[in-house]
Amino acid sequence: MKALPVEPTNAPVAIGSRIRAARQAQRMTIEQVADSTGLTKGFLSRVERDLTSPSVASLVTLCQVLSISVGDLFLVPETHLTRLVDAPRISLGGQGINERLLTARSERRLQVIRAVVEPHGRGEDELYAVDCEVETLHVVEGRFVLVFPNARYELGAGDTLTFPGREPHTWLNPDGREAVVLWTLVPAASGK
Repeated sequence: MKALPVEPTNAPVAIGSRIRAARQAQRMTIEQVADSTGLTKGFLSRVERDLTSPSVASLVTLCQVLSISVGDLFLVPETHLTRLVDAPRISLGGQGINERLLTARSERRLQVIRAVVEPHGRGEDELYAVDCEVETLHVVEGRFVLVFPNARYELGAGDTLTFPGREPHTWLNPDGREAVVLWTLVPAASGK
């Protein structure tokens, strides 16, 4: 197997925004970081804007003060693209509904499900609950009704309803035209 020649680059790695995010997560001002590291506010500001690169020693000190590892600054974020045509079909139950999982199957922090509901499509006859902490329903197109034990919400395009994930409910499309809705489950429903 032939090794691919890789041209070295002198382009600096942009880490400034990650340093700024770490500082803000610690609720620290540039002045506080400067006091803790012995670096100047102006220098830190330029580092955060990727106008200059810190030395290794300065970077190590900065990371210690911000409680982050140096390696984390250089990690490539994990991303996952799901094209609608490739999104896997799933079924959480109901009649006249076509559901697709838009988030990666491996994603455990949340799930986003896009559902196209036929005219007069409906959920289970009995109320059901989803095993997650928070559930959000956003109506993209059409009309949609969510039914709870003691409440009924009639939603139109652009409306969003957030509720406890384990709250028993069911749903229906009351209209003669299809509805498109997005369900967001936090964390991702287990076993679905």
